Amino acid sequence: CQKVGDRCFSARLYEAAKKFYTIVKNNSKIASCLIHLKEFSAAIDAAKKANTTKTWREVCMACVAAQEYKLANTAAMNIIIHPDELEGLIKHYESLGVTNEMIAVLEAGVSLERAHIGIFTELAILYAKHRPEKLMEHCKNYMQKLNTSKLLKACQRFMLWKEAVYLYSHYNEFDQAVGIMIEHSPIAFNHETFLQLVTKVSNNDLYYKSINFYLEEQPLQINELLKALANKI
Repeated sequence: CQKVGDRCFSARLYEAAKKFYTIVKNNSKIASCLIHLKEFSAAIDAAKKANTTKTWREVCMACVAAQEYKLANTAAMNIIIHPDELEGLIKHYESLGVTNEMIAVLEAGVSLERAHIGIFTELAILYAKHRPEKLMEHCKNYMQKLNTSKLLKACQRFMLWKEAVYLYSHYNEFDQAVGIMIEHSPIAFNHETFLQLVTKVSNNDLYYKSINFYLEEQPLQINELLKALANKI
């Protein structure tokens, strides 16, 4: 039955192949047949029985291509728990222009019992690319669950300087945080934050660079800066 089912499948006789695969209880191949027959809901049921990453991926991608997004998301939830599969799935969704659906999957995925650092980080990167207004809140809520160095690259690529300052400061990279506030002051500068961070920098040259920066851009607040640096210089 398996061999005849395979020959039917190769000949695109999917209804016949499904019957033979049902006899041998090959749920992965049943799911494949159902995809070709456009029976996506039944394909999800077969994938649940097979419960293999390969089957879930096949069903998910077919559902996305068919714009069956609710069913696709059900399948995707069984894929994103595997870190090695996550980036490939995101690229597939993005290639089809349905990034919002991928964001919805990852937003639901952060509450999964098997949620891992990749889910939180890739969601943050998608926010950086497509919904920057949501990134800061996400960072504050899940700071300990992010791959900070990877996310920082995304923040720099998309010029999200406030978020970069926040990440650097919580990553104990105070020199970089202060440097960004000076270089991108119209967006990134905050006086209170600057005073907190500048006393923690390791490069003494940043003290003098900060003074010059305040003289040029924040002269009315330079006394507060000098008081903060009094014991450092």
